[in-house]
Amino acid sequence: MSFPKAQPDWNNLQVLHRNKLSPRAHFYSYASEERALSFDREQSEYKSLNGTWKFHHDASPFEAPDWEEAEPLSWDDIKVPGLWQLQGYGRPLYSNVNYPFHVNPPNVPYLNETGSYWRTFTVPGEWDGQQIRLRFEGVDSAFHLWVNGRDVGYSQGSRNPSEFDITSFLQSSGQANTIAVRVYEFCDGSYIERQDQWLLSGIFRDVYLVPFPKDAIVDFSATPELDDAFSSATLSTKVSIQGDDGDLRVKLFAPDGSLIKEDSVSSSETSVITVTGDALKLWSAEDPVLYTVLLTFAGRTIGQRIGFRRIERKDPNFFINGKPIIFYGMNRHEHHQLYGRAVPYECMRADLILMKQHNINALRCSHQPNDPRLYEVCDELGLYVIAEADLETHGFDPVERSNIKDQNLKTRVEIQEESYKLAAKWTSDNLEWREAYLDRAVQLVQRFKNYPCIVFWSLGNEAFYGQNHAAMYKWIKENDPTRLVHYEGDREALSADMYSVMYASLDGMKKHITEKTDRPLIQCEFGHAMGNGPGGLSEYIQAFRTEKLLQGGFIWEWCNHGLRTRDGKIFYNAYGGDFGDEPNDADFVMDGMTWTDHTPNPGLVEYKKVIEPVTVTKDGDQLVVRNHYEFIDLGHLDVTWHLVQEAGNTEAQPFELPQIKGGESVTVGFPSGVSLGTDSTWFALNFRLKADTKWAKKGHEVAWSQIPLFGEQQLMLPSVPSEPGSLFSIREKGARLFITSPSFKSHLTFDLIRGNLQWSNEKGKILTKGPELGLYRALTQNDVGESGDAPVWQRFRVGSAKMHVRSATWKVENGKVIIVSQVRVQPTVLEWACNATMTYTISEGSVHLHTQEASLGRIPKSCRASVLLSRCPSIIMQQNGSAVDRVNLIWTRRLRPALAGGIRRSTSSIQPTSGHRKMAIALIPGGCVSNLPRPASMAVLQSKQGW
Repeated sequence: MSFPKAQPDWNNLQVLHRNKLSPRAHFYSYASEERALSFDREQSEYKSLNGTWKFHHDASPFEAPDWEEAEPLSWDDIKVPGLWQLQGYGRPLYSNVNYPFHVNPPNVPYLNETGSYWRTFTVPGEWDGQQIRLRFEGVDSAFHLWVNGRDVGYSQGSRNPSEFDITSFLQSSGQANTIAVRVYEFCDGSYIERQDQWLLSGIFRDVYLVPFPKDAIVDFSATPELDDAFSSATLSTKVSIQGDDGDLRVKLFAPDGSLIKEDSVSSSETSVITVTGDALKLWSAEDPVLYTVLLTFAGRTIGQRIGFRRIERKDPNFFINGKPIIFYGMNRHEHHQLYGRAVPYECMRADLILMKQHNINALRCSHQPNDPRLYEVCDELGLYVIAEADLETHGFDPVERSNIKDQNLKTRVEIQEESYKLAAKWTSDNLEWREAYLDRAVQLVQRFKNYPCIVFWSLGNEAFYGQNHAAMYKWIKENDPTRLVHYEGDREALSADMYSVMYASLDGMKKHITEKTDRPLIQCEFGHAMGNGPGGLSEYIQAFRTEKLLQGGFIWEWCNHGLRTRDGKIFYNAYGGDFGDEPNDADFVMDGMTWTDHTPNPGLVEYKKVIEPVTVTKDGDQLVVRNHYEFIDLGHLDVTWHLVQEAGNTEAQPFELPQIKGGESVTVGFPSGVSLGTDSTWFALNFRLKADTKWAKKGHEVAWSQIPLFGEQQLMLPSVPSEPGSLFSIREKGARLFITSPSFKSHLTFDLIRGNLQWSNEKGKILTKGPELGLYRALTQNDVGESGDAPVWQRFRVGSAKMHVRSATWKVENGKVIIVSQVRVQPTVLEWACNATMTYTISEGSVHLHTQEASLGRIPKSCRASVLLSRCPSIIMQQNGSAVDRVNLIWTRRLRPALAGGIRRSTSSIQPTSGHRKMAIALIPGGCVSNLPRPASMAVLQSKQGW
């Protein structure tokens, strides 16, 4: 005797599937053309098995009930689609990288949570005589299937569909049938599904029955192609059938529903329909024109929306419809705060609409195939899509890092490069895993090959690189030459049509395209949106728009993956570790541009602004309006102007623009009556939709600009004149300067040793201590961790850096007191430092501070000069934004300590008043002052993880 009696399928690399049908295009079959044109699956030949099932939860497959002895009617109820950890069984676990079990591929533990599902169903009588298929759109991570107590088969690949022919297992027509599914939390496939997300298990997508007649279409491809002039297109349609050949009727309908052409061929032949002239409209994210093709064979009709577009790489760039495209993209995991990956259609559609409303034009389906309906909505709304295989092996990185010697002598980048090379051997460069890798590629392409929104196939994410990726690339190119292939892990682009990187700096990107000029570069992940991130977006977008080889990127990521959880009477958004889950990566899962409820956070509003498709700049006394669309002009937008003033805004008026084609700009004048040189006044332009679209209503704001009608120096240093004849008195006593004026009605004391200024008047103290020049700030969520600034700052002792005065001079000039203090900011123990000149200009009612810094030695990255005041001032702000965004943000939600809330970069002046808070002022060269009203001193900052 032995245990186990046989090697389990879920622990056997040689068994990917048993009795699963070959992958095919996603479609439904209809009894008539009229029904097919509805694209309503409820009108198709389809029967849903979603709903309430019986459920039994066990700690191991070996402890699950024997089906011959089980009494499922006594089991609990569970909702399908759904994840069992979110319905009261087991617990969610969040891990970014690490495998949640011992690493011994392809083996997973026998203590492997198992869910047994059971329900009854009947087959409609009108389906008699047909093949009956049972289809699962997604089961995490693997499952066995029984129908009426008989073993049907097995499948794995969590986010790929599984379809079985159950005809021979069914009872006679009208009789009840039973279906039993045993789902395993882990399987050998879990080694190549280690994505950054919650580990959740169960039947999480639709389950349904579909009938296929004896003679039927079982798969098809509808391939659009364009000539070099983009004036003529062909639609080539090829079907695979079961049964006997027959006539295939193909109809192509225009976007307005009118019939363009009809073709009739044998089902073994390829139908080719040509479209030319005015009948041809191209699909793009900007103008997503969709046609409809109907395929009728043996009395059944299939409908598919198609778009005519051409994707190609012509050295060195990639092009869509003849133009190089910039991706203003977003990464999106499937996530819902209540249902995890079992995202309702309405919520998924709302996500995509919100993206369009924020000027996003591209979506990376990170890091697995999505619900098929997502691609249909992307076709409809207009989003370029990177469709990604369900493949990631990031967990082998920490395994290999633990074996690297002399890590203290190597940089983080050097350690990563070494570990990544070693990690490939486990699966990506291991031929034993070749079929498992190929299976992921084949399922991806066959399922989604007919969706025009998909422009790139992606071989996966963070799975290093090996010969199995090369095999995936070869198969995809042989079976779909109309699209390009992406994979970030292939650093030399041996099996990819473009270079792809993650989180490269601006300098790093520019260095890359200088050294590698044979193909373009995209950032498949950038702008990490955790905490108060992302930052520096405008600089990235400017680089994308000016450097030929930079073709955009995808923000990481769309939403915070919190799980709405009750703690007594209070609900909160849980993240890693809140369920006692180990190993976990805490709040690293809360890194989205939307909150857990999928409402926009300030980062998304900022992203909308920096990628807006229309920009306006001032050139002398003229305005330069640039259209950043590639294909469309600005005729769909209403343009208005008004003035923004301290006294209030003027009434909006129409602003006439000439036609501006995609990628072009025009120079126009200001409206009559608008005068340059007007103090504290901005000229504002707003661009809004003229009519309703599928993603926004008429009047939705697409872009806006505000042009100052004054010089930059006026804003940075407002003039505060002295009263005629006023006199300042400076008295030196010890190491202090005492400054008074009869008309100033204030007393100032400057400490020559400490470089501190104190300010009071008859009402009390205004400034008790400060300013203090420093290089430290509170750590943000993006700072912590091995790739953040915190470890570097600790090594360089940034927190110990203090300001020391070296010398000071003072004088009275033109009715103002000018104090110049030479200071040095330096940590203990180390030699690097920052020398600075701090110039105070004291006039009637105000104190102006100007600093100029010079670094000595190697100052750690991200150190910025900051000035700390001891009291919270009142602030005069000019709100330049049309919404609460990051740079005008006063309050926003906080998940945990983070530098968020109160970042103000539109401040025109700062007037300290009495209060209990201190003030941090970041001095921005060439721009407005930024201030953060939060408790602030160097000691306080060092003790806080964030503000």
